[in-house]
Amino acid sequence: MRAPILAGFVASITGTAASIGVVLAALTGLQATKGQTASAILFMLIAYGALSIILSTYFKMPISIVWSTPGAAMLVAAGGLKLGFATAVGGFLVTGLLLVLTGLWPALGRFVSSIPKPIASAMLAGVIFSFCAAPFQSLVAYPLVILPVLAIWLLLYRFAPIWAAPVAVTLAFALIAFSVKIPTFDVSLLPHLELVTPEFSVSGLFSIALPLYFVTMAGQNIPGVAIMKTFGFEVPFRAALVSTGAATVAGSFFGGFALNLAAISAALNANEHAHKDPKKRWIASVSGGVLYLLLALVAGPAVGFVSAVPRELILAAAGVALFPTIVSAFTSATEEPKLRLAAIITFLVGASGVAVAGIGAAFWALLAGVIVWFVTTTRDA
Repeated sequence: MRAPILAGFVASITGTAASIGVVLAALTGLQATKGQTASAILFMLIAYGALSIILSTYFKMPISIVWSTPGAAMLVAAGGLKLGFATAVGGFLVTGLLLVLTGLWPALGRFVSSIPKPIASAMLAGVIFSFCAAPFQSLVAYPLVILPVLAIWLLLYRFAPIWAAPVAVTLAFALIAFSVKIPTFDVSLLPHLELVTPEFSVSGLFSIALPLYFVTMAGQNIPGVAIMKTFGFEVPFRAALVSTGAATVAGSFFGGFALNLAAISAALNANEHAHKDPKKRWIASVSGGVLYLLLALVAGPAVGFVSAVPRELILAAAGVALFPTIVSAFTSATEEPKLRLAAIITFLVGASGVAVAGIGAAFWALLAGVIVWFVTTTRDA
């Protein structure tokens, strides 16, 4: 019984350590206050911890629910548009409604799946490219922080890839802590939920809601289902989408963004190392869910620490955390020769950071890639 509990703890710690920097960078970049950021993280950790426990217990399979790390990466890029946090929250709410609709209306899920994975991956690679470059841009100003982090990441990537990002990011925060003055704790950052009134706009729809929805589906939910299938588990797609979508809608009023099926964490909880008997692996996701509930208690201190750190260092830590994501995205973007041109154009538009009519690069990258795909496919036909 210890094995699945340990597996669940490892999966939760690994996933959270590797992604927390990206999530904090996304929320602060979207102009969330310290209180709003702490509220968002508190709600999301509680929500996906509870959903992991409930879904895994009910269906007796290791269903791991997490926040959308690719979505957070996309939101870091969207922060440059300065739309305001209320507008971003309106986008989160729409994303949640789309996730619910996808669970209730299978045709929408098939439509999202029809967009070639290389194009979706190239869009993600494009919008996070500048953030993956941030560690190297900060290298000259902060060599004593960045060099050890890059060295440990590379060493672990060679010998223990699954630990590379979480250990490197943890080391980054530890080294950063020695280089900045830690402020006295702000009592407003004690665990609490802070209501945010959503605002809706065309820019929020096309720069936040739709890209976040597509990235969450293509980067988390669809791979999450596929990974679970490789271990012999058929994820209850409707229940997973409706519950995570509803939680995303509820969480949006407290600053939270998309919740979804886990991919990497799912693999850790669903493989034979969690338990030799597949029927007992659900315990891993339940134990991971319990740990998420405990981690929610430290949301405030994490936000207080980040608010005192130079933004370029937070972006550098987030960039290191995103190395596995961009490697995976580039691999997927170039795996089909017939789609390479469309994927490259998608990547270039996304990496350009172009914004037209207040709509960010993620949307235009996806649109450009689909157009190139359609034109070249029609010509070949």
